[in-house]
Order: sequence, then structure tokens, then C-alpha cells
Amino acid sequence: MTASHTKLNPVDLEFPTNLWRPKQVLITPAADAEDWGQQIIERVKSFDIRVKKLTQNKITGLRGNTERETYAIAKNTLAIVNAPPSQFKLTPIPPSADWQFHLAQGCPAHCQYCYLAGSLSGVPVVKAYGNLPQILANTSNYEQQDRDTTYEVSCYSDPLGIEHLTGSLAECIRYFGTRKQAYLRWVSKFDFVDQLIGLPHNGHTRCRISVNANPISRYMEGGTATVAQRLQALRKLALDGYPVGIVIAPIMAIADWQRYYSNLFELMAQTLDIECDLTFELITHRFTPKSKEVLQTWYPNSKLDLAIENRRQKRNKFGGIKYVYQKDTMSELKESIATQIKLNFPDAKILYWT
Repeated sequence: MTASHTKLNPVDLEFPTNLWRPKQVLITPAADAEDWGQQIIERVKSFDIRVKKLTQNKITGLRGNTERETYAIAKNTLAIVNAPPSQFKLTPIPPSADWQFHLAQGCPAHCQYCYLAGSLSGVPVVKAYGNLPQILANTSNYEQQDRDTTYEVSCYSDPLGIEHLTGSLAECIRYFGTRKQAYLRWVSKFDFVDQLIGLPHNGHTRCRISVNANPISRYMEGGTATVAQRLQALRKLALDGYPVGIVIAPIMAIADWQRYYSNLFELMAQTLDIECDLTFELITHRFTPKSKEVLQTWYPNSKLDLAIENRRQKRNKFGGIKYVYQKDTMSELKESIATQIKLNFPDAKILYWT
């Protein structure tokens, strides 16, 4: 696999005007020495964005005078770096997939409930990895011989949100299209999928979009495509033969949530009125003490409910605390969402509820 396989010709695609365009793009010497790093540079320059070559393999100078300034600077920066050695030791990611690996870290969106808040160290800069061929080759070390193996690639980033600048998601799809028992999974809140249509995926990539009720998607998911746009994108992918999926996350017990989620399912049913291999993943809202602190710094005017009075504590296997809905609220949400799925998509499979 070489960068020449996906050399960008900007005239091949009509790029939407609302794609993320970072104010600055940095590249480390290590990533600059990689063929894939050069491929990313080529794509970035096709958008008339200048690339600054750093003199050391460390990203600095992104902190402002306040946390809000730091957030703004970092969120407008794309750093092309190499994935560190620690990322070549893959970790399980149940219930989403057998393993997770990363082609990037950080996200250009501004979701006020961001899952990355508190889980990633440092400033929220978007990092794209220049050593992608090595990352992909490493996944074969984790493939099971007696059964299919699944890999999640969107735990630390929204890969579609930066795909126009990196091309890395398309390369992942091509790579897994050649594997016999390995399957790729990714999820996004963006909609520019034209760049993925016609790829030789061979059914080995499940494309999912994340959606939510209107008050949440409209007011808490800044910088993303609308839910209607995301569903249209999913329709395109399904018609191109991809297995597809819908992730409803984070499910929130907002005021009048029954009506808003019912409206969401009505829109989904209208858009996905086609035969397709469809799955659902259902994730309720939760937060940790650390993520609450970070989110309140990033989004001080958010109306996101982070009060712990109406939540219950759960501990993970490492002893960490997270706050989830009370059991009766959980049960009501689960029953209502499951009923809507059965009513509107009787052939779809619910992979998990959490």
C-alpha cells in the first residue's frame, strides 16, 4: 500500500463549502518522512491551506491565555504526526468491536457532551497519523483465525469529518476490503460520503452515523451536518452496498423526549425506505467528574444537564466513576426506543444498549 493508490485529484469531487478548514496545519519531521504524511500534505494544499513543517516531533504553542483561548486555537489546528508505539498495542472495545485502532485523534466538531473530554490528555487538537500503512498492517496481528474480527476506528475521532484532508478512512476501507475475516467499523456526525462511494469495500466496512433528537442535535452538536443530511449520507452508503448502522447517542431524558425521539424515528423511516443491512447501537448519556469539569470549561453556557442529583454512580473495572440515569429512567428510555425500532425497522438488529 502506497500513497500513490489514493493520489488526490481535486476535480474528481465537488467539495461542500461547509467542510472543516483548519486555520493552521502542522507536520512533524517524523510524519513528513512518511509517504502517507506526504499524501495528507497534498490533500491539505489542494484546499489552499498552508502546511507548516515543525523542527521537532512535538506539538507546542497551542495554549492561549485562558482555557477558552486554548480550546479555540487547538480546535482550529490539524497536526500531522505519527501514531506513537503505544497505539500499536490494540485494546478491546466492547460492545462496539473486538479491537480499536486509530487513524486520528481529536475531532473538529463542537459537541457539548463530547465523549473525548476528560479521556484524552492535552489540548483538543486534531491529530492525523502519517504512518497509516504501519497502523493498518499491525491490525493483522490481532485477527482471529477461527472467526470474524471487528475493528472500531472512530473511538478517538470522527474520521469522516477530516477525510477530505487525510484520505485515511478511504484507505482503511480499501485495506479491509482485501481481508477475509476482518471487518472495519466507523461512525460519524458528518455527511460528505461521496469520497467513499465506489470503493472496493466488499461489504467489510460497516458505516454508521450518529443521530439524536432535534433539541440535542440542533443545539449541542456544533459544526456537524444536520441529522437529515447524515441520514441522506447513510442512504447513499447503503445504496452503494455498504452494511450500515445508526448510533443514537447520547440518548437523553430531556423534556418531552418521547415526542422528539418519535419524530427522529419518523425521519429515519422516511429516509431509509430501502432494503439494507441495518443495525442500531443505543448509548445513553453519561459523564465522569473529569469530563464534567472539562466540558464546563469548554462550553460554559451549555444547557447540558450535568447535575449528579438525578443520576446514579457506576464504577468501571478500574474503579473509575461515571454518572448514568436512574434505573427507572433507563428502563423507560430503553423500552420506548426499542419499541420505535421494532415499529419502524422490524428487520434491523439492535447490537447493544448501554
